[in-house]
Amino acid sequence: MKTCDVLISGTGIAGLCLAIHLIEQQPDLQIIVLSKNDAQLTNTSLAQGGIATVCNRLTDSFEQHIQDTLAAGRGKCNTKVVEMVIKQAPQRLNALIKWGAVFDTEKDGQLALALEGGHTQNRVVHYKDQTGWHIQDVLWNRIKNEANIEVIPNAFCVDVITNRDSDENEAIGMLYMLESQSELKIIYAKTTVLATGGCGQLFAFTSNSTIATGDGVAMAFRAGATITDMQYIQYHPTALYEKGKSNLFLISEAVRGFGGYVVNSHGKRFLFNSDSRGELATRDIVTAAIFEELKHSAESFVYLDLRHLNQDEFEDHFPIIYERIISSGLRPEKDLVPIVPVAHYQCGGITVNEYGQTSVKNLYALGECSCTGLLGANRLASNSLLEALVYSFNAAQQIVTSIYGIEQKFSCTQLIEFESPVIIDSAILNELKEQVRSIMTYQVLQGSQEDKMKVLTQLIKIHTDLMECVDYYYRCQNCCELENMLQTAMIIVNQSSIALHLETNKKNEYAYSC
Repeated sequence: MKTCDVLISGTGIAGLCLAIHLIEQQPDLQIIVLSKNDAQLTNTSLAQGGIATVCNRLTDSFEQHIQDTLAAGRGKCNTKVVEMVIKQAPQRLNALIKWGAVFDTEKDGQLALALEGGHTQNRVVHYKDQTGWHIQDVLWNRIKNEANIEVIPNAFCVDVITNRDSDENEAIGMLYMLESQSELKIIYAKTTVLATGGCGQLFAFTSNSTIATGDGVAMAFRAGATITDMQYIQYHPTALYEKGKSNLFLISEAVRGFGGYVVNSHGKRFLFNSDSRGELATRDIVTAAIFEELKHSAESFVYLDLRHLNQDEFEDHFPIIYERIISSGLRPEKDLVPIVPVAHYQCGGITVNEYGQTSVKNLYALGECSCTGLLGANRLASNSLLEALVYSFNAAQQIVTSIYGIEQKFSCTQLIEFESPVIIDSAILNELKEQVRSIMTYQVLQGSQEDKMKVLTQLIKIHTDLMECVDYYYRCQNCCELENMLQTAMIIVNQSSIALHLETNKKNEYAYSC
């Protein structure tokens, strides 16, 4: 058993920034950071685009960025949150630069600002096409020498421990297990933070890392936290299609901002049929247009046309993307690049206030697993890293202010140590995971109530099959992970069904009033 002041689950930009802010503001805090796998295997490390920030006040403005965010969010954003995050952006970017981040610049030394879909101005600060990897590297370099920050890798978080003896639902720590061990371990903490990332692995095609299985949402749900807007799963329209693969390589939004075209099998651009912005429309619009094209063509993918671009400049701006295309056997100067939309970002999640606090006392949620109100129904490109920067700073301020008034509490939670290693047929569990992925598709999110109820029935059946495989829930990481996938998938389908019901009633009321 361990104890600490602050326990953070997750080692992406949100979790690491929080740890650094806390140590900077209160150096004597005892902080433990749990990483599900290799501590640097996160969605942050895969982020190619950058950080959307108003840097040039002569050509851009906070108001323009605010309006672009609200428009992309389709009326579902919290305007006050949008204003707060965007107006804090320059300060948070400067803090990141102070910590050691270096971003691309123009010849005059000014930050190079990229254009991405949904933005009316060039405002995305970036490091080539590997911004997330660079930021994560910078953050690790700051954390690794901090004596008061302990990082535990390969630690699978099983559940948030809550104080059942209190009238108020209160988080007091975390149950976890180390990889390849069947023993449950416990850490008690005055403040517990979920920064566990998204849930892309629930879907047939995704850009997410293999650890993105909705763990944070499922744990928060079981702890009694409010979960909001999980029906808003954002698909990224341009991932490199490779037959037989479900984890696909992302081709950044910025490539379309750089001048790349989306074309069909006849080499024709078709996005302008849906939106006057064409390739620079928001992700939801481009994704919907591609799926519509695929529906009519009965094909598996469309194409990204890069042949007209200056290839030297393209390779210089996007070295990782260029190399990945080449390694797949294609030449961007002469070949069309096959692409398909993939599940990319969870816009809803654990409901939090402006400080990252959930509805459970002393439980915070940051990053992709949270729902702040910034993203609405559709995330504006490159607003997510920004959200993590701002909310980690806000949460640190709140935690430092309150931490010494929190009493360290313990629970009578019984830890289970199996007498011998538990062997469960991983092939069966992996097959059940594949069943989840096969039915969780873009079409289900957009489908009818009948479609959603059919999927919900299938998910319940898979859960029943899981329970027949094991006689106790806390058997192994693979079991717990599948349980989290199923619970998060059911939340998504349920909230999607409720949203559709409310939307249908609203339309019917409007039609009746007319």
